[in-house]
Amino acid sequence: MTGDERINAFIDSLDTGNTPFLNEIEKEARETNVPVIRAQVQSLLKLLLALRQPAAILEVGCAIGFSALLMSEYAPENCHITTIEKYEKRIPAARENFRRAGREERITLLEGDAADILKDMEGSFDLIFMDAAKGQYIHFMPDVLRLLAPGGILLSDNVLQDGDIIESRFAVTRRNRTIHSRMREYLYELKHHPELETVILPVGDGVTVSVKKTL
Repeated sequence: MTGDERINAFIDSLDTGNTPFLNEIEKEARETNVPVIRAQVQSLLKLLLALRQPAAILEVGCAIGFSALLMSEYAPENCHITTIEKYEKRIPAARENFRRAGREERITLLEGDAADILKDMEGSFDLIFMDAAKGQYIHFMPDVLRLLAPGGILLSDNVLQDGDIIESRFAVTRRNRTIHSRMREYLYELKHHPELETVILPVGDGVTVSVKKTL
């Protein structure tokens, strides 16, 4: 076990965990190879929810609904979550999990391609969680920023690509080069965008936390 792995194992050992229902959903996801956010990202998300106390959350990338349910559990009771998923095989599982949790009124699931859905969305969100196809983050960014309220938080997951992000594009497998270049572009835009203050954190597979400045 490397030093980083030992540190992560120690940090994870201190985690207080989630509700039994969330633990059950997470276990089911891992058994069926459905990706869910890692433990340290869950902790970070809970912290951001406690800090921002959002009334409206947008999630881009629902899968089977684990992270939406986690946010619903730890956000204020009046918070409404809108989540987007296009993978048809996962949508029924997400809807069933929302039903099992009794959160159907607090979580709205929009079916389809986020690129199309985001363009038609209006209103504003206090927190936006980006957890979809990594190569699409840069394409979602204009609409996501339009929808993010001043003072709102944008949390983007899986931005370090298991360490590949620091490699030359020629050191990355050919099939991953487009995602690699787009993620580098996304990170650059987050750090240099005049409306955002962004930090990149080596948590999980890398996350960014961006706050939209109040002008």
